[in-house]
Amino acid sequence: MAKYKKSDLVEHLAEKLALSKRQAEDAVETMLEYITALLKRGDELTFTGFGTFLTKQRKGRMGINPKDPSIKVQIPASTVARFRVGKGLKDAVK
Repeated sequence: MAKYKKSDLVEHLAEKLALSKRQAEDAVETMLEYITALLKRGDELTFTGFGTFLTKQRKGRMGINPKDPSIKVQIPASTVARFRVGKGLKDAVK
């Protein structure tokens, strides 16, 4: 199984769309900034057939200190980013 990075996506976009690497990098950065801004506001972004970027509220809970399991710690509530996979992507990966 190969692992890819953002730079690989930039290179692919540059080749596929006949863009300079700088233009492709700007496009990727703009997309990531947009998704981040939407999630910060608590909004969702859906790519039909691909998936949905969204945020979820995680409740506070009690946990244990892994270095000393006898110590209990309060883990505060938080907002976390999620990605819900769409049907098209699920089917493509099967």
